[in-house]
Amino acid sequence: MKLTILGGGGFRVPLVYGALLGDHAEGRVSRVTLYDTDTGRLTAVARVLAEQARGIHDAPAVVATDDLDEALRGADFVFSAIRVGGLEGRAADERVALDEGVLGQETVGAGGIAYGLRTVPVAVELARRIARLAPHAWVINFTNPAGLVTEAMSRHLGDRVIGICDSPVGLGRRIARVLGADPDRAWIDYVGLNHLGWVRGLHIEGRDELPRLLADPALLGSFEEGRLFGTEWLRSLGAVPNEYLHYYYFNREAVRAYQEAEQTRGAFLRDQQEGFYARMKDPAAPALTTWDRTRAEREATYMAENRDVAGAGEREESDLESGGYEQVALALMRAVARNERTSLILNVRNRGTLSVLDTDAVIEVPCLVDANGAHPVAVDPLPYHAVGLVTAVKAVERAVLEAAETGSRAAAVRAFALHPLVDSVTVARRLVDEYTQVHPGLAYLDRP
Repeated sequence: MKLTILGGGGFRVPLVYGALLGDHAEGRVSRVTLYDTDTGRLTAVARVLAEQARGIHDAPAVVATDDLDEALRGADFVFSAIRVGGLEGRAADERVALDEGVLGQETVGAGGIAYGLRTVPVAVELARRIARLAPHAWVINFTNPAGLVTEAMSRHLGDRVIGICDSPVGLGRRIARVLGADPDRAWIDYVGLNHLGWVRGLHIEGRDELPRLLADPALLGSFEEGRLFGTEWLRSLGAVPNEYLHYYYFNREAVRAYQEAEQTRGAFLRDQQEGFYARMKDPAAPALTTWDRTRAEREATYMAENRDVAGAGEREESDLESGGYEQVALALMRAVARNERTSLILNVRNRGTLSVLDTDAVIEVPCLVDANGAHPVAVDPLPYHAVGLVTAVKAVERAVLEAAETGSRAAAVRAFALHPLVDSVTVARRLVDEYTQVHPGLAYLDRP
């Protein structure tokens, strides 16, 4: 089975390859093709993968290429993890927004909209290319903003594109461990959009254990989201939000913290990864050790400003466990390729699951996965406070898709102005002007 990774020179690719190395079942991935436009990054990542595979006799073969058509032909699965504009683009997205007094996070608020406007046209072209060259391939999208990009690609690939994210799975696993349960045996009642969802229940052997957590302030405050949001707020909501909702519930504090920080998250990662890839130019550098050390620093500093705002302190060892997006990707591939039926929280088309959204809207919910793809599970209706956020942000995503498809500057302004974290149409207009100056790739936004 052949897997193609778009963005194959990306820093997190070794996580995916590491997961593949642990899969020895019949029908596993036997060949991994890395595609990237940056040959230097490709070479560096290929070195890390070679060290990972050392001593493993049945390790998947690795091929690196900068020829997209060659990478796609014959692919059974395509893993999309591209970053249009690189981390330099992310740093610019964050800084422009913060200078206007609004949030510049990668996937949330003005920064997320700017990233989406840059990324959607590229993702759509990739979807068209995949449909032509690998029409039977399944596409696993991790490119951010994951829900928006998955919806854009689904217009050309239908249900053969599925978005993944490690945030909801990681949250569910942390809650299960706090409750003393096996995370692999828990059913997580999670619903929303990518980076905008809530755990509303955690069922173990048919019993919802979340009320027990919410009723115990000590338990509730013992893991990352409890410290991040505060036990009082979580008990008021009656749910545990995805960590990204901290940007909504504590927006003023988050913006202030990011404005006062030495550098934005994007700038930190840009500098950190530039250092990693520079070190990889030295043939004597230990590739896997260098990569692993860099990754550990990246994880430990994740959402540091938000934790400072909440007084949550440094991340604890238990907080560092993510949902393992590479494990989600592997489980998804296994279920589809071998009909190993499983349940996963995924980004898929709504299909009537949430009545407040139309059929084609991509949502993030538990799904049953088999050889025919991912099927969203019926969920209870959203409470009104969640309906407001979900429908508002989906309206923003639709405006981004319209702008990307038509080149309409008015649609781009509408996307910024309608977002709950942008409080002025005037600011929205300035953001469009400033982003089009900073990013040459947004020159297409020139129609009224």
